Amino acid sequence: MWRTRHRSRTICLSLAFVTVFLHLLLALVSLCVHRQPCDPPPPPPSPGTPTQRGLARTTHTAAGVRALAEPPTDAKQRRSSQEDADKALPVKGRKNATSRKELVNKTESLESDLSKLEALFDHPLYNTPGPAVTADDRLLKVKPKVKTSEKSSLMWVSASQEGYEDVAWNSSRESHPPWLRFHLAISRWQLYPHRDPNMDALVQELATHRIVSAVQKSGGTQLKLVISFPNYGQAMFKPMKQQRDDETNYNLFYFSDFERHNAEIAAFHLDRILGFRRIPPVSGRLVDVVKEIKDVTTDRKLARTFFTSPVGNVCFYGQCSYYCSTEHAVCGRPRALEASLAAMLPDLSLAPRRSWRSPWRRSYSRSKLAKWETDPDYCSSVKKVAPYDRGTRLVDFMDMIILDYLMGNMDRHHYETFENFGNDTFLLHLDNGRAFGRHSKDEPSILAPLKQCCRIRRSTWLRLLLLSTPQYRLSDVMRASLSRDPLHRVAPLLAEPHLAALDRRLNAVLKTVSRCQKQQRGEEVVYDDLPHLKSNSDPKNKGI
Repeated sequence: MWRTRHRSRTICLSLAFVTVFLHLLLALVSLCVHRQPCDPPPPPPSPGTPTQRGLARTTHTAAGVRALAEPPTDAKQRRSSQEDADKALPVKGRKNATSRKELVNKTESLESDLSKLEALFDHPLYNTPGPAVTADDRLLKVKPKVKTSEKSSLMWVSASQEGYEDVAWNSSRESHPPWLRFHLAISRWQLYPHRDPNMDALVQELATHRIVSAVQKSGGTQLKLVISFPNYGQAMFKPMKQQRDDETNYNLFYFSDFERHNAEIAAFHLDRILGFRRIPPVSGRLVDVVKEIKDVTTDRKLARTFFTSPVGNVCFYGQCSYYCSTEHAVCGRPRALEASLAAMLPDLSLAPRRSWRSPWRRSYSRSKLAKWETDPDYCSSVKKVAPYDRGTRLVDFMDMIILDYLMGNMDRHHYETFENFGNDTFLLHLDNGRAFGRHSKDEPSILAPLKQCCRIRRSTWLRLLLLSTPQYRLSDVMRASLSRDPLHRVAPLLAEPHLAALDRRLNAVLKTVSRCQKQQRGEEVVYDDLPHLKSNSDPKNKGI
């Protein structure tokens, strides 16, 4: 017993000595470590400041646009003073000074890009008077008075009213929620007018409005949800499945690619920058997987697919044709999930749509080629078939092709139009989730219709020329437009290589049209929808 006690006492004293030694060693090491200041960098100025709005409304002449591209004088003076102060800092503080300098440069660059975007939307090419919109050119009409017997038959009324607001709408526009204003503004020529004041309210609603219901949308190869808001508005929900910087594997076929939530958001912004306005408004949003999907869903099949991953993230996978399994589950971090929310179009019972098979549809086979891929004169046969034999359907299709080429979207097998307008209407540019997959490779086959038909709308041609100039560079205005999306605070929605690819692909489109003009007479290539701007159609005229 005495020996055991003696041995235990020796072990305890040894452990105490080791513990004291380690504490002293850690104290000495901590004193030697250089400590960085903990103050966070100042937040960038809001895009909506009065100073910036004033700059954005500067005249868009050549000299005026050059002035917009330069930082303001006071910003230059602040930068010069900051550089002088940084030189006087000791070596230890220069790292922080470099970070502040990079932040200032990024802020000034974004301010310049936002000014370019505002100047672009103020340009005459974006404010050209369009065709007069008559009552027959409206997709939907407001009834002056609804009979009591008709009130119970409204299609959008949910069986369960829990969470929904009381309807207090009338024929006055001011009483309508943003989504209803959007539906009522759809015309024969576009989904929404240029500078529509309702767009900001609608996008804000998509990004922040309380979610009262989430059910899976039937059909399709990948997971999509229909989200409902308290004011009966609805949105198409596409979750984040991969990182923004991940490029599509080169060994994957286009029909095997994942859909990207940021591609849906970027497609909406690009469509508006090109002046088409044929994609419904889309906004990014951080969603709580449990609170805003699992707890509010009434879809039992969807509810059964929720689970917690080994690292504690809440996941779900739904039911669909291909990518709905535990191996392809969508997971929050641990509950926060990025997603795109697109405003839903009017119900098919109110505004039926017709689906058209694309003449340049791909074979969707791993071994076979489509007819247009082997027949260089394929467009001649297309021009003889309705609806491409008359009206603007062919140049409308070329607009969609140009949009797809800029985005790298190879998955355009069908497109839709509103049946109410017959064949004389615009094409809906829907389902863009497989765009922006690769920035390091362009896909020239997407431009096959433009190369084979050599036909383009004059207004589109002039806007493309405008976006190729330094004053309105496409990558710059696209970067500025995307910076207004809520998910930009998490990370840029498009990586810089994708923005650089936009400029490169735009140049390829311009070269294709110029080549067509050399092969044929200009009048046969350009469809003149802007006769009063005919004198400005010269490609050499970059100051339009």
